[in-house]
Amino acid sequence: MESSREYYRSHGAMTAADAHGAELRSLPRDIAALCEVIQGVLIHRDIAPFLYDLKLSPERYAEANLRPVTAMIERAVALDPHPLAVAREPRNRMACVCRHFSVMLCAILREHGVSARARCGFAGYFTPGKYEDHWVCEYWNAGESRWRLVDAQLDAVQRKVFKPGIDPLDVARDRFVIAGDAWQMCRSGRADANLFGLSMINESGLWFIAQNMVRDLASLNRMEMLPWDVWGTMPEPADEITADMMALFDRVAALTMSRDGVLANVREIYESDRRLRVPSTVFNASTRATDTVAA
Repeated sequence: MESSREYYRSHGAMTAADAHGAELRSLPRDIAALCEVIQGVLIHRDIAPFLYDLKLSPERYAEANLRPVTAMIERAVALDPHPLAVAREPRNRMACVCRHFSVMLCAILREHGVSARARCGFAGYFTPGKYEDHWVCEYWNAGESRWRLVDAQLDAVQRKVFKPGIDPLDVARDRFVIAGDAWQMCRSGRADANLFGLSMINESGLWFIAQNMVRDLASLNRMEMLPWDVWGTMPEPADEITADMMALFDRVAALTMSRDGVLANVREIYESDRRLRVPSTVFNASTRATDTVAA
């Protein structure tokens, strides 16, 4: 049976590099250097106006709806034809969000034969007292025989402003809380679900955690979706989460929070339950449209 580390060395639909594989393999293997490369190619669309003095047009803002790494690279090259290793000026970087930084790092590491996966959860280092909707990359550090969390988004500018108080190359698991961990913390009364969400849109709660947990499960099955992709059993803010759904989410949390995970169980619950599996079309809550997804 395939081990988890073997599984996460291989690409899924979103990270497959295709014609760009050779260029990704030419990039450095050092994690810090890779993060700098990615930071020179991508820019967070919501932070750009405030920290980089960059006002984005609606067309540029919509670049964050690109899902596959191949599409991200093609857009980056269209904005600036230099090799990816050459840092772009902020105005020439692809506009995106945290998910894209994490998926790009994941794709490069997989191309290098390193086990990696994007994780959806909540960061406790942007807004004091709150856990903000966020993605990081988790990779297998062979020298230490453990999974490490890396926040590839936090460049020098952001570190200076946010003062996160973390090592972006080894984020502590109480500072980035994987969605399944957040679910169990709130279900057991160890944390308040209203502290988990996204302050900029004033949304939070157990429903938000459940949505992120379904996205994290999909990512663990190598389907790294957008933070605003909605499908299946994801509850909306006004929805009542029934006892049956609570039981399902409890099961998902238990599987996704495992450090190494029981891959067979993670794969089985995702593949066998259409409420959790990414369908051929999803609702894009950002554009308010239905998008076709290539599996």
